Amino acid sequence: MRISGVVAAITAVLSAGAALASPAVSYVNPLIQQRADPHITKHTDGWYYFTATVPEYDRIVLRRAQSIQGLASASETVIWRRKGSGVGSGQVWAPELHHIDGRWYIYVALGVAGQWRIRAFVLEGVGANPLAASWTEKGIIQTNWDTFSLDATVFSANGTRYLVWAQQDPSRNGENSSLFIAALQNPWTIRRPAVAISHPDLAWERIGYKVNEGPAVIQRNGRVFLSYSASATDHNYCMGLLTASAGANLLDPRSWSKAPQPVFASNAATNQWGPGHNSFTVSEDGLSDVMVYHDRGYRDINGDPLNDPNRRTRVQKLYWRDDGTPDFGIPVPEGPTPVRLRAAAPPSGRGYVRFYTSGAGNLTGAAALADTQFKLVSPGLAGGNTVSLESTSNPGMYARRTSAGQGGSATVQFERNSAAARAAASFRRVPGLSDAAGAVSFEASDAPGQYLRLEASGRLAVAPVAQGTEGRSTFYLE
Repeated sequence: MRISGVVAAITAVLSAGAALASPAVSYVNPLIQQRADPHITKHTDGWYYFTATVPEYDRIVLRRAQSIQGLASASETVIWRRKGSGVGSGQVWAPELHHIDGRWYIYVALGVAGQWRIRAFVLEGVGANPLAASWTEKGIIQTNWDTFSLDATVFSANGTRYLVWAQQDPSRNGENSSLFIAALQNPWTIRRPAVAISHPDLAWERIGYKVNEGPAVIQRNGRVFLSYSASATDHNYCMGLLTASAGANLLDPRSWSKAPQPVFASNAATNQWGPGHNSFTVSEDGLSDVMVYHDRGYRDINGDPLNDPNRRTRVQKLYWRDDGTPDFGIPVPEGPTPVRLRAAAPPSGRGYVRFYTSGAGNLTGAAALADTQFKLVSPGLAGGNTVSLESTSNPGMYARRTSAGQGGSATVQFERNSAAARAAASFRRVPGLSDAAGAVSFEASDAPGQYLRLEASGRLAVAPVAQGTEGRSTFYLE
């Protein structure tokens, strides 16, 4: 069935750049229900460690597994509980686990019962396994002022270890939190004074609340990228990005530039709302960067969003543009994480299969990342051992072989799932025709011997494979 008479097709994005590829990742979202502000780190022991905010705001929990997906079913250990009075008797927010100089440290925001008095706090753990470590309290991180502070994280650059966190700046009336940075004297003590590197001064950072919080750092390609979250924790919650040269003075606010628009935000098509408070980790093979974040699967919330327990942990691959900057894309749909399909032998340059609406014009322009991502639905719409290619940016739209034309070649369109289209929208995934070890090809389930291929025009078709053209029907999954 066609939607509103619009038939979509898939083609390839051809770019002159040759950014390094990394393999696809395979996880299932959501990863963990009712866990907000998630932090996943892969330690040198090969284990992944997970911590997050629990909806009761009353304890710090840890999990570990030997894969990211394994964290979903891993047992959970409580390593610290809310106190009866004083600091730590109120909110327990956004713990992060870090290993520094042979010991474990948890950075967490703790409150005082009956007061809106939240401060960044540090715990120290001794032992190889943090779930079984001996934990002691190192106390509140003393900053420039005794004001609302939270979401501390650490990173190292050029031999210096830094702390970045969110705090209310008393010189800026009516704002909730800005981002600050300082060098660390030890894991619980900064070298003062700290400096502000970002204030909530853009319109999208000031919806509901005027907020910059939840910093997370990833370093690649000679730059330091610092993501952060902004606005209220409802569907307006989103992520921004600061960038600095790795060789710059990171304590100089002028070293940091801010992206003018959010880099990751709610998406109605995928039904993901309020994504944010992320962290970064790496895939099991170490070849792909993975973004960890929370969101909700619905837009509207009754009452205070902080009282809604259904923020959940999600993961997806972080991609990199040819210019060396991160491409966050959109919050992907529920279920298996999508992949990109890069043709082994595109007509020219580097080609990614993409979603394309037939009336949109030129096929050679740049495409948004989400338009080049597809869920490999297994089993496919025809069942059995087939797979179907579902668009990430337009969920529910599947690549379908149309009736064959001259020479037996058939065009490919995107259409909604229908009984008549299921066989034509299903393929057998087989080893790549030109690279059986590292790539895949897709044979039409209802037309044996015919394969999905990239045409010289940049469009995709399903056709028999002629000698010497196998690379056009061979795809690397990224």
